[in-house]
Amino acid sequence: MAIQVKATRMEMLQLKKRLKLAQKGHKLLKDKLDELMRQFKILIGHYEGARSKLEDQLETAYGEFLFARAAMEEEGLLDALRYPGAKAVVESSTRRVMNLTLPVFKVTIEGKVRNYGMFDTPPELDEALEVYKKVLPEIIRLAEQEKAIILIAQEIDSTRRRVNSLEYVMIPEIKQAIRYIRLKLDEMERGNTTRLMKVKEMVEANRAF
Repeated sequence: MAIQVKATRMEMLQLKKRLKLAQKGHKLLKDKLDELMRQFKILIGHYEGARSKLEDQLETAYGEFLFARAAMEEEGLLDALRYPGAKAVVESSTRRVMNLTLPVFKVTIEGKVRNYGMFDTPPELDEALEVYKKVLPEIIRLAEQEKAIILIAQEIDSTRRRVNSLEYVMIPEIKQAIRYIRLKLDEMERGNTTRLMKVKEMVEANRAF
């Protein structure tokens, strides 16, 4: 028994209050853990689907860009891409899941991605840039999901340790301490009863004389 206690009724009453509080805390943490796991599974499902789709889109963009690179001189390709006509604006905010603050990113593309003459460039370059423009918000959204997954996974690990500590350490120790006090009090009560019976026998024996 890790908890050091005194075999008194007051001590047992205090331990029962601690036990009730620990059991309530355990239930709340277990409910929190279940909800975190549910949110985690939802995020993982969305993330895996989005990542697979993004990889397919990027593969298409890479292919188009390679065709454009093969069809152009390197100097001409660099000149076409030297002065971009578009810029990405990222706005950040947060959302709450349980007691966690998770990031939220919103991306908008301003301007045109094609800032070059169309007669000197192949159509594959246009296609590649359009795909890159389309997938950039998806890349940022994927980063948002990855960060949320990491934060929730950390919270799950922390909450699970607290649940296990209550379930397998604190609550059993409190129950064991209560049982110990109860046994000691019963033993003391039996001892007192025995002594009272002996006193009664002595008193009755004295009366007989």
